[in-house]
Amino acid sequence: QLQLVESGGGLVQPGGSLRLSCAASGFTLDYYAIYWFRQAPGKEREGISCISSSAGSTNYADSVKGRFTISRDNAKNMVYLQMNSLKPEDTAVYYCAADTKEPEICRIEPYIANGMDYWGKGTLVTVSS
Repeated sequence: QLQLVESGGGLVQPGGSLRLSCAASGFTLDYYAIYWFRQAPGKEREGISCISSSAGSTNYADSVKGRFTISRDNAKNMVYLQMNSLKPEDTAVYYCAADTKEPEICRIEPYIANGMDYWGKGTLVTVSS
């Protein structure tokens, strides 16, 4: 009953843009910090962005800083990830996840994936010419 569903992935050329969406069902997102993760083939899942429950704080991994923007619309129970200037190394399955334990703290740190309460199933982003 408690689900997160990502959408918006697909094939895009280098330098292009995509907007990923994360929709919640069975619960409301306004009590959660929301994170975006990605996992490329053969690599571990990495946190790339997060936004606090009130949207007062955002954070980004160095690999996406300046290119990706996270936002949320609690009234619509949605979180977004705008991805610009995409590179082939951005190719990965992208996941959204929710953390209710520290909703106003948003950090991109090692092992943060272990603390998520809910996960989506992922959406594939492929950046290729």
